[in-house]
This record gives sequence, C-alpha cells and structure tokens, in this order.
Amino acid sequence: MLKFRAAVIAALFLCFTGVPVLAQDVTLKSHDGAVEITGTLLGFDGEFYRVDTVYGELTVDGTGVQCEGPGCPNLINYVADVSISGSSIMGEILMPALIEAFAIREGYSVERTSESISRFEYHLNDATSGQKVARFRFHSSNSDEGFADLLADEADIAMSLREIRPREAQLGYEAGLGDMTEANRSRVLALDGLVPVVSSGNPVNALSLNQIARIFAGKVSNWKDLGGPDAPITLHLIQPQSGLAQAVEDQLMARAKLTLAEGIFRHDRNLSLVSAVQRDPFSIGIASYAETGNTKKLTLTGGCGRTLAASRRTIKTEDYPLNAPMFLYFPARRLPKLARDFLTYTRSPSAQIVIRRVGFVDQTAEEIPINLQGDRFVNAISVAGSEVSLEELQRMTKVLSPLKRLTTSFRFQTGSTRLDAQSRSNVQQLARALEAGRYDARRLVFVGFSDGEGPATANREIALKRATAVKEAVLAAAETANPERLNLDVMAFGEAMPMACDDSAWGRQVNRRVEIWVQ
Repeated sequence: MLKFRAAVIAALFLCFTGVPVLAQDVTLKSHDGAVEITGTLLGFDGEFYRVDTVYGELTVDGTGVQCEGPGCPNLINYVADVSISGSSIMGEILMPALIEAFAIREGYSVERTSESISRFEYHLNDATSGQKVARFRFHSSNSDEGFADLLADEADIAMSLREIRPREAQLGYEAGLGDMTEANRSRVLALDGLVPVVSSGNPVNALSLNQIARIFAGKVSNWKDLGGPDAPITLHLIQPQSGLAQAVEDQLMARAKLTLAEGIFRHDRNLSLVSAVQRDPFSIGIASYAETGNTKKLTLTGGCGRTLAASRRTIKTEDYPLNAPMFLYFPARRLPKLARDFLTYTRSPSAQIVIRRVGFVDQTAEEIPINLQGDRFVNAISVAGSEVSLEELQRMTKVLSPLKRLTTSFRFQTGSTRLDAQSRSNVQQLARALEAGRYDARRLVFVGFSDGEGPATANREIALKRATAVKEAVLAAAETANPERLNLDVMAFGEAMPMACDDSAWGRQVNRRVEIWVQ
C-alpha cells in the first residue's frame, strides 16, 4: 500500500514530465503546499484517500495532505460506507445477524432501511449523539452478481457460496483488484451444506450420491426405481447464477460426469425451493442445510452400507461430502476502519455463537470424546482383513483412546495435494488458536487417513506425508506462537478408519483426510 511518500514521488514525476493535468474532482496538497496530486476520488476510509490519477490509482495517507475540491469527504462527520453484494442466503440472514450483534457489542444503535427485497441498508449510529457512523449497503442476489459487482467496483465485499472462478480472478487482476486467489483476499465466514430434501410424506429415506446425480441428470425419473411410489420425480434447484446451484454442479454433477436435465424448476430463494418440495410428495430438491423447513433430509448411503447424514458436526468436520463454505471476497484495497473491525468481529467466539443461532455451521473447534465415535470404530472393524490387520486396529485404538477428536479436519481438492477451501480456512483457525495459547501444554496429534485404493503400506505412507504437510502449514501460519509451549505429533493409520465407501470418487475423497486429536 502506498503512503504519502509514494504520492510525493508520483507528484514529482507528474511535475517534471510536463504532462498537462485536467481539473478533476479533488486535489490533495501537502501541508507545505510543495506537492499536490489531482485526480478522481475513488474512496476514503476515514484514514486514507484512494485517488485515480493519470498515472494510475494511488492510496494516500490523509494525515499528510489537505483535500480540496467538490469531491472531498466530510472529515468531521465521516460515515464509513461499505457496499456488500452476492449470495441471498448470506445477505438476507447471516450478515444482518452479525451486523446487529456487532452493533450491540460496540454500543451502536442500528437501523434498517429497505429499497426492495434485494436492496437494503443497515445504518449504525452513535448511541449517545445519534450521529451516523456507518452505512452497510446490501445487494442480495447471487454469487455471480456479487463477483460482477466487485469487478465493476460497485461492491467492496462479495458474498459467495463458491470459490472465485479462474476467469473472474483474471478479470479482477486486470481491473486492479489484486490476486483474488490469495489467502488474504477471501475468508470463510461460516459453513453450509448441500442437502437433498423430499416431502415429509415421501417414503424414501436414503440415496447414494450417484443416484442423486442420475436423478438430476434425468437418468432416473420415477420413484419406483428408488424404492418409492410409482410416480414421476419432480426436480427443484436454485437459479443457475446462485453459488448453491453452482456447487451442486461442481460437487455432484461434474464428479458423476453428468449434466443437469432440462425442465428443472428453478427458484430465486432457498425458502421458495423447500416450500415447493414440501407441497409436492413426488419432488426432490437440493437445499441449504441452514434452511430445510419441514422437508425430510435424505441420508447419503453407499454400496458398502455406510451412511452419512448432514449435521452441524459432520459439515464442520467435512465428513459430510457436500459442503458449501460461505465466502467473503475483498479487493486489494483498504476498507474503512469500522468495516475492518466488523470483519475482525466475525471471527470472534461471540460471532460463532451468532452464526450457529441463525442456523449455519460455525467454525469453533469442538472436542469429540471417543465414546461418541462408535460408528467410526465400527467402520474400522469392518475393514479388518489382510490389508488392515487386527493388530493395526488395536494399535490405532490404543493411541487414540486417551485423546479427543477436534472438529477441525483437513481434506484435499479432487486430484490434488492442495487443501480445499474449508481446510485452508481451518489452517488459519488452528494457527490463531495456537497463537492465542489455547493448546499450550496440551498434545495435538495430526493423524493421517487414506482411502482403500492400493496397498495399505503405501496408503499409510501417503497419509503420513499429508499429515506432516498440514502440520507444517499450520506452524507456518502461526507466526507468533511460542514453539516451546507446543507439543505437536504426526501419526498415520492409512485406510484403517473409512468414513464412506471407496466405491465412488466422493467416498474416496471423504476418506482422504487429516484429523486433529487432542489430549
């Protein structure tokens, strides 16, 4: 970020090149009047000016200059103005709840004004003077629209239920927003899941991911083929521009190498989708875990008999395979201090409680005692044989019995050694916990697991390398942690504790993981 020194250099360059400067809406002058910069004011965050000049965009420290011209902001009654665009689920439920909780904690009064169902504002006012201190402007639409507004400089923050696409990131870089794929350009605000839902009167309770993909591809069109009534299946999804719908295509359809069928009923809002599914006993939809209404949530099953149900815990651990992290994206420029304070608040323990209360999945690490993991150890016993011996299972049980599993887990992108988005967020979460001393004088074990493809010995070695890599990533992120107070170990048990069936790509990805166990 450039400060006044950079501004002076730019201004001197301007003076000595002899290029004529057209009068624009602001002029920034040094206090001695020796240097001035003329340009279009792009923004002011209460501390720094952002100005578009003939030599590009400059960020200038406000303490070093005086502003002249009709575009200059009011420095006495400055109001932080933040524009937020994107996912309707985040914009209409989650972000308002967090803003209201933040306002209460900071002693502000809060007021909402609505232009329409998709455009509204939250005003934060000083409780004593009544003076407005911040304005949060929302455009609640979908992930595509959020990124489009960010690229067009019509939003300061984009809300999305998916990661930024390569083409969007490229356009952002060309527009001067920086590398939007960098870790500090986004964060996971909360967690959600993609849940197949049917009417409460539908007798079907469980389906495999492959069956669900074939249903939405139009390959299975009657409930009788799934153990239900002899009736055609009606399909419901969110609009294609929504991050939720795009996550369905990425995580469900693409992995099955299928495309969505025509004739799917599309909905602008998740609430509209679940209402339509509940009214129709022969319909199926894929909804947000946070908002399933009175519908029945289907359990995911596999050919080997293992099942996975969507719950707060299985979404947090990523044991449930259809996860949908909720992202905030920001360009490479400063936001007003109050907005930065709000973003800091969203990572606090009190914010995690708010996230949980409004129905989404928070990122607070929880400890799960071994006596609540009986189904996982049943899975382990079921794979005992020539590849995974009884002695290996006994060794694993002996090692893990004194420990508790954290809900912080790490999984990898399909066909890659790179951690997925939720796991990259978990690296930062765990690193901050280490820096805060939360696990001082306790033992943390990074435990690697694998799928069952290939020899068990090789799988154990691969799992150990992944666990080591995750440990190193966490330590690198925990820059201020005291290593003398940390007790970190690495172990691996390969394919000894499968979470899902290895007969599908989804199941194998769920099984490839690094868990954190604590003592």
